[in-house]
Amino acid sequence: MGKLFLVPTPIGNLEDMTFRAIRVLQEADLILAEDTRNSGKLLKHFDIGTHMISHHMHNEHRAVEQLIARMKSGETLALISDAGTPAISDPGFLLTRACVENGIDVECLPGATAFVPALVNSGLPNDRFIFEGFLPEKKGRQTRYLALAEETRTMIFYVSPHKLVKTLGEFVQYFGEDRQVSVSRELSKMHEETARGTASEVLKHFEKGTVKGEIVAVVAGKRT
Repeated sequence: MGKLFLVPTPIGNLEDMTFRAIRVLQEADLILAEDTRNSGKLLKHFDIGTHMISHHMHNEHRAVEQLIARMKSGETLALISDAGTPAISDPGFLLTRACVENGIDVECLPGATAFVPALVNSGLPNDRFIFEGFLPEKKGRQTRYLALAEETRTMIFYVSPHKLVKTLGEFVQYFGEDRQVSVSRELSKMHEETARGTASEVLKHFEKGTVKGEIVAVVAGKRT
């Protein structure tokens, strides 16, 4: 019986790649990558020559059965996403679940993920928190906000750069203009930025210009 490794990759700074992650990718029989062009640059940088195929949200459903068969035959597979830890708002859950159901060993390496540093450096309570990932695009978005308006734990969201201003406006609308918010952008990269303040203050900050980069928004829970 083979094995599945879930391997975190840097969210920006290549120095965040671990020695163990490099070794696992070098020793695997096959690497499953969300985007082979993007991951190809990473593998080249670390001199990893393991064969790689695409594994993303558009093909993961139909690929699972074949990948399970390969691991049952004894192959070791390593799954990576474009950045961070696989299966956190990225492909990986379906294959992991199938491995568990088929008695195939799964091991997730510790490593880079965007929401942990964003939460820790927000200055907001982090003893209890919830991870919401990306909010629904349209259907169900308002319903989700209405439910979260009563949440007392710190909330973590992934936000697309072109939707940040809109999302911050929704924070003001549903959580109140005085709710404490922290927005981290381009974590671990040269232009890393964290803006902290009330929802209205952070909204005004990002209304000034074009927003770029990967974004994590952290919102304080409702005070009781």
